[in-house]
Amino acid sequence: MANEPGPVKKIVDKVMDVGAGLTPAGRADIPGVPASMPPTVEEPVEPHTPLPAKPDQDVPTPLSATGRTDGPSKTVRAQDGAFLTSAQGARLPDTDHSLKAGPRGPVLLQDHHLREKVMHFDHERIPERVVHARGAAAHGVFRGYGTTAEVCKAAFLAKDVDTPVFVRFSTVLGSRGSADTVRDTRGFATKFYTSEGVFDLVGNNIPVFFIQDAIKFPDIIHAGKPHPDREIPQAQSAHDTFWDFVSLHTEATHHTLWNMSDRGIPRSFRTMEGFGVHTFRLVSATGATTLVKFHWKPKAGVHSLVWEEAQMISGMDPDFHRRDLADAIEAGAHPQWELGIQTFPDTPEQTFQGIDLLDPTKIVPEELAPVQPVGLLTLNANPTNFFAETEQVAFHVGHLVPGIDITDDALLAGRLFSYLDTQITRLGGPNFPQIPINRPHAAVNDMLRDGFHQDAVHTGVAPYKPNSLDGGCPFFAGAGDHAYIEHPTPIAAAAKVREASASFDDHFSQARLFWLSMSPAEREHIIAAYTFELGKCYERAIKERTLLVLANIDPYLCRQVAQGLGLPTPEASQPLTEAQPSPALSQVSRTWPTAGRVIGIVTDGTCDLGAVDTVRRSVLAGGMVPLIVAPTGGTLTGEGADPVTVQRSFATARSVEFDALLLAGAPVPAADAQGGRDAKAGASALAATPVDPRIVLMLQEAYRHAKPIGGWDNAEAALQAAGIGADALGVVTGSDSEAVLRDITALLGAHRVWDRFPAPSESGAA
Repeated sequence: MANEPGPVKKIVDKVMDVGAGLTPAGRADIPGVPASMPPTVEEPVEPHTPLPAKPDQDVPTPLSATGRTDGPSKTVRAQDGAFLTSAQGARLPDTDHSLKAGPRGPVLLQDHHLREKVMHFDHERIPERVVHARGAAAHGVFRGYGTTAEVCKAAFLAKDVDTPVFVRFSTVLGSRGSADTVRDTRGFATKFYTSEGVFDLVGNNIPVFFIQDAIKFPDIIHAGKPHPDREIPQAQSAHDTFWDFVSLHTEATHHTLWNMSDRGIPRSFRTMEGFGVHTFRLVSATGATTLVKFHWKPKAGVHSLVWEEAQMISGMDPDFHRRDLADAIEAGAHPQWELGIQTFPDTPEQTFQGIDLLDPTKIVPEELAPVQPVGLLTLNANPTNFFAETEQVAFHVGHLVPGIDITDDALLAGRLFSYLDTQITRLGGPNFPQIPINRPHAAVNDMLRDGFHQDAVHTGVAPYKPNSLDGGCPFFAGAGDHAYIEHPTPIAAAAKVREASASFDDHFSQARLFWLSMSPAEREHIIAAYTFELGKCYERAIKERTLLVLANIDPYLCRQVAQGLGLPTPEASQPLTEAQPSPALSQVSRTWPTAGRVIGIVTDGTCDLGAVDTVRRSVLAGGMVPLIVAPTGGTLTGEGADPVTVQRSFATARSVEFDALLLAGAPVPAADAQGGRDAKAGASALAATPVDPRIVLMLQEAYRHAKPIGGWDNAEAALQAAGIGADALGVVTGSDSEAVLRDITALLGAHRVWDRFPAPSESGAA
């Protein structure tokens, strides 16, 4: 027994068999190895103690509190033992399922493991948010359409009722200082200051979530966040820990596919859908109940960036999305969304046409349950102070109003705990509702007293019930007083278990539905995203394991990603499901209003400035935003024309700022068109043209990104210098600048000239 290899030695020997000669002390000849041992494709199941540190790592010298050096070894503070335990050392058999009253029952308050795990996670970061740290927000108003009277008694949904709102958009993974245009899920959180109290609709721009149970939320975020040893990469999922987790935990497949689609890189917050994710319960004035999913539909349409645009913008303007939102509001192009609901019968099974409504990794296609508009959200004012408003706003899925109730969704149950708990650390105590941005627009008499940052000056001597010293006040409200009364939902007798319903085991059918619903161009973008993300991973085993997941979605998707990674294509491990495509999931083949679009008008100041100013005014009149691009900043003046203010110079402008480009002529090289001053002007192939090389580059990028391009007054010369034909798809030229603008505006309705992205020879579907 004395010579028996230890558990770590056994695992070292095992992985050495597949490690191509790698050793724990030096696994490869290139840097970037994420862990001290290479992983296996299969999930490790044989218990062993924690792996040793990598040879390039060290920890602080383990001195005593008084500086003594004869203390314990350097690993004394590291985790120990082969088994998962609680913080108190109790070994745990499961950390994937909350404790419920039966597999489909509600989560139990007595789940001490859920409480400890999520509590600790909520307090990992101070003071910025653990997730959704990078955000931007705006004030606005919501007007109800009055179309929900039969299903919901909430006062703010009544016809023509105006409710103040505050909306915060955010990314999930990045820190407060990260870039806006990273590939990530976006938060879409709305605080309604209703007459019946605050209602928070805390959702995302993706309708499904990575996990089905909140007890796993710390796991998915730990996997997605930067690696803990180097704190890189920032605000990205393109790394080993993320793909290690989602390839082993395949319930994340549907959400991951959405994230790898164009939905993961929205053009702006203004062109982004929002979803409540969970299934909620509506209660009518008569007590009837209906299950519901919430949707935000942008009036400007759903549009995204292409990946190259997103990468360029991250360097050029990391504040792109928050700037776009603030500028649009300041310019009067107020963003708007319709709130819509999908409704379902409130049956004991809580399913709809075979779809489990309690599974947050599933959608109900709009073709099966149309989204019914119930009100209009308009954002019309920017915050005055970012910290006081955007940073200190506190959302909570448990901020509910009469008429809106929760269901037994296990993810929702954990959020009901987590959102309150996290404010204790972030906002310094239990009185965060008294921060001005969080204050309800309804009378508050809560009997809550004292605590950090207490801002109210309470009167009376009896903050308890019942009392007579304060005359019995506050009194209980009844249903006729708009009291919030939970709907008495029956709970079936069941054993308390850490399990999930068998219907939660389907991890691939809806991912395949999403894939089949994409246009050819969108499918190619998904392939490129997976190839890029997995190409950033170090470990081959993680790439191979993810390909096994993709094989269960679609063979074309798997084959193309495998080819890009230089790996063999695996076979599916289960039959591919039949799915009817949902056109509502695609962002292509529809037209949208053009309000808020940004049009770049390029001129060198020598052309007809009257025509430039006329087009600029027409762009404004159409609800769009014109930006004049000229050789220098300042003001352009010409005989017989009003002065034209310049917003961008050739040196500061880049194509990714604009949704379309208009050329007033063919701008000659400006005085600063030299590589020593502006590297964009230094490429020899561009510098040799009679047109300013920055404009040539801008045109080439815009064309490559499938944006409409128009021009007049010899604009053909600039197009020719960029290698673009005047008769190319989505290119409009002519002598009448107003006519050119009309044609370009029509093209903008589709957001991009999608036909510039050629369809592959294969259909992309099995």
